[in-house]
Amino acid sequence: MNKVNDQTEEQKIQDTPDTGTIKSDQDISAALNENDKPDAPAENVQTGEETEQQEDKNLPDDGSSRSVAVPEKLIDQVIGQDHAVEVIRKAAIQRRHVMMIGTPGTGKSMLAKAMAELLPKEEMQDILAYPNSDDQNEPIIRTVKSGRGKEIVTAHKNEAKKKIQFRNTLIMILMIGIIGYAFITYQWLMGIIAAAFIFMALRYATPREEQMVPKLLVTNDKTATAPFVDATGTHAGALLGDVRHDPFQSGGLETPSHDRVEAGAIHRAHKGVLFIDEINTLGLPSQQSLLTAMQEGEFSITGQSERSSGAMVRTEPVPCDFVMVAAGNLDAVEGMHPALRSRIRGNGYEIYMEDTMPDTAENREKFIRFIAQEIKNDGMIPHFDKSAIDEVIHEAKRRSNRKGYLTLKLRDIGGLIRVAGDLARQESAELTTRRHVIDAKKTARSIEDQISAQMIKRTREYELAVIDGTEIGRVNGLAVMGSDAGSVLPIMAAITPAQGDGGEIIATGLLKEIAQESIKNVGAILKRFTGKDIRNIDIHIQFIGTYQGVEGDSASVTVATAAISALESIPVRQDIAMTGSLSVRGDVLPVGGVTYKIEAAARAGIRTVLIPKANLGDVLIEDEFLSSIEIIPVEKIDEVLKIALVPDNREVFLDKLKSIAWSTTQKILNTELPAARTVV
Repeated sequence: MNKVNDQTEEQKIQDTPDTGTIKSDQDISAALNENDKPDAPAENVQTGEETEQQEDKNLPDDGSSRSVAVPEKLIDQVIGQDHAVEVIRKAAIQRRHVMMIGTPGTGKSMLAKAMAELLPKEEMQDILAYPNSDDQNEPIIRTVKSGRGKEIVTAHKNEAKKKIQFRNTLIMILMIGIIGYAFITYQWLMGIIAAAFIFMALRYATPREEQMVPKLLVTNDKTATAPFVDATGTHAGALLGDVRHDPFQSGGLETPSHDRVEAGAIHRAHKGVLFIDEINTLGLPSQQSLLTAMQEGEFSITGQSERSSGAMVRTEPVPCDFVMVAAGNLDAVEGMHPALRSRIRGNGYEIYMEDTMPDTAENREKFIRFIAQEIKNDGMIPHFDKSAIDEVIHEAKRRSNRKGYLTLKLRDIGGLIRVAGDLARQESAELTTRRHVIDAKKTARSIEDQISAQMIKRTREYELAVIDGTEIGRVNGLAVMGSDAGSVLPIMAAITPAQGDGGEIIATGLLKEIAQESIKNVGAILKRFTGKDIRNIDIHIQFIGTYQGVEGDSASVTVATAAISALESIPVRQDIAMTGSLSVRGDVLPVGGVTYKIEAAARAGIRTVLIPKANLGDVLIEDEFLSSIEIIPVEKIDEVLKIALVPDNREVFLDKLKSIAWSTTQKILNTELPAARTVV
């Protein structure tokens, strides 16, 4: 300590009130502010990052990722989320709360970190807890300028150390004097007893100076920007603060209350950003407390466990003036406390994150920059050449599942980039090439894709998958597992006499709500395209191997084809697989994941796939499957039946199909409808 600090500490000893050493701490902080100013940064010093960026600018533009400049600010590194970036910039300036909803891996956490960089520069604060002599269960809370907190605590510790040394010296002098007097007067026993009594009195009866040292709850001495605190998945104590349990609550062994106080994430995010992903996983009591902290800008810390001694402690309100950035998937909104969401909407913004962006020249440049960012952030993989970049962009188109779009699920693409880079580094290659990316796609397959491959292999071993010949009432359907894997889904149909009044369609295979609704719509197609009365029959539909359940309506075309085949006793080609939703009018509607479904059919050995015509532009299968499978787009169910069914007399079947469809339509149009009622 310097001279000014010593004088200030002497003043603190003389003027400290019983309620704590608050006034003297302000004096200490003022003195330290004058004497301990940080040194000015050195000028004309080039950092390693600046040198690397200068070298990158001098590299030739050979089409590789090493010639691409990476922005310094996080907000400039976000691609494809123009609306979200604009909102984050506005929210940072005005200190508004933000909630971002979207699929995982679209940049929500990156935007939250970027917001911390954009927040207006404010004076950061340290938060300290002091003992309260009036009520030990209500510690006193004070804030000081950033960096002063540690110095104040150090000053108190030094002062306590001096007092302890003085007391120990006094004890030693008294004990030596008493024992010396006892030796002189030959009263050894009385001298030892007196020395022990004085030692115990001075050692344990007097207050312990270390208990009066304040505790530093929050420090921001090394924070150049506003603090960013990720509170995802935290329990109540870590989020809201807690008071530790004291097993020794008496006998001079207890820990003072203020020393057991622990700051929560909301307090460490004071003047900064509090980020909570999967906000719906927070319990409702925690969400209610979070709402209170947002409204008041301060929140007292108390013990979170009612069985702990910390439950009796409640501090003065602790500052927590933070900007909250909440994130989650679409189901996050359902699990949120209505009042918490209302608070965000009333004093902030709600953002839906895009999961695709148009495939334009400008966006491709942004995607190339993203590749360069991932390589720079990883720091251990070589850059990508032009062929590797083109292959990554091609994979981004595939994963978008939309014609003319690129995926924005960049976390998955980043994983592909790192695996390809690892393969290139394993070969000591200077640049990552297209071959490395293709090999990475085979190596870094998702769990669903690997399960799909195993299922196809096992179904072929047990002859559950039939890819040759014809069968009545059996059709190869296609399904999606996860987000990037397809599978072959055999569907069978059988006709039985009705067991009750009126026939029905009975579907088995753990069908979920949307799938069950699509099965009901198939009944209208059967009546229209068979011309038969199905009131006296039951139609049984079985989904083979759907142990995880079936969701969606993409099997409607397959179910209708299998049912018509069973009703008319017409065989179905088994070298054909199909997918598509179906309207009650017989229109084949678009579905998702057609690329992965086609690839699954090709792996199973199927030679022809029927898909909705609207999905034709979404097909981006790998080159290895181009020569092994034929893709036929269809618009109507009758087109599907013409291709898939193999009747004995094809011309008669086609004429019957046309006549039935026409006569059914005319019959419906000529039916006299009842007069409409007028409701008043």
